[in-house]
Amino acid sequence: MGELVDGDRESRRAELGRTLKFLREKAGKTLAQLSAETSYDKSYLFRLEKGERLSKRAVMEDLDTYYGSGDLLVRLWRDARKEVVKDKYKAFMDLEATARVMWMFQLRVPGLLQTEDYARAVLSGLSGGQTTAGNGEEVEEQVALRMGRQELLYRDPAPSVRVILDEGAVRRPVPDVKVWTDQLSHLVDAAERPNVALQVLPYTAGVHDLMSSDLILLWQRAGDPVAYVEGNGTGVLIDDPDKVLSYRLSYDLVRDAALTPAESTAFIKRLLEECRS
Repeated sequence: MGELVDGDRESRRAELGRTLKFLREKAGKTLAQLSAETSYDKSYLFRLEKGERLSKRAVMEDLDTYYGSGDLLVRLWRDARKEVVKDKYKAFMDLEATARVMWMFQLRVPGLLQTEDYARAVLSGLSGGQTTAGNGEEVEEQVALRMGRQELLYRDPAPSVRVILDEGAVRRPVPDVKVWTDQLSHLVDAAERPNVALQVLPYTAGVHDLMSSDLILLWQRAGDPVAYVEGNGTGVLIDDPDKVLSYRLSYDLVRDAALTPAESTAFIKRLLEECRS
């Protein structure tokens, strides 16, 4: 996929903003009235209409319901959210959104399985923990994007997802104990979904081929699988059949060394009990 030019980048948010303003004016509401009737801050709604902020999906769902606009705003939001993504991720996100099978090895809790508060803590940490207005808004946009991606787990048909977490992913907490325990609980809940298999690769498994990178293997309904490899701030989408096969073999070895899904869930529950005690 090619990069979006600045005009394209602005137009998606601008289109969503214009639509929000059009629906509000069509309903005969001022921003103050809309704020009072939806409980969203007036300045926040204004910035959405100006295309200066990206909301969470839930906000668009609420406003679609308020205006009786079906899923119009949600659909426009899905396009607008891609502007938050760095260009190198756009092609991967398009494939992820339509994948029927996903196999993942992650050194950290993956975005698809993160709680909102955990995602916010991690993303804030990436900017040094500073909370100035500028990067605070950027963090919130990234959180909204990450939460929006998770809708693919609930689509029909839902993809078959297998996630292997390095043990460090479930042992490295964020400072807020409640945020961390909520995240561990969320992993346990996710593991109970019929389309999700969750495994933990223990430290005792020793060295392996995927120690320095995250790996995602994606299968569509038809066609060959692709691999997405991410590490040290870089991400590469790979479709060469021989390279993809090599990564799949490495994944198979890691999967064989990991705890079973049942053992993994029990392992995370034990960590959760330790955190709560």
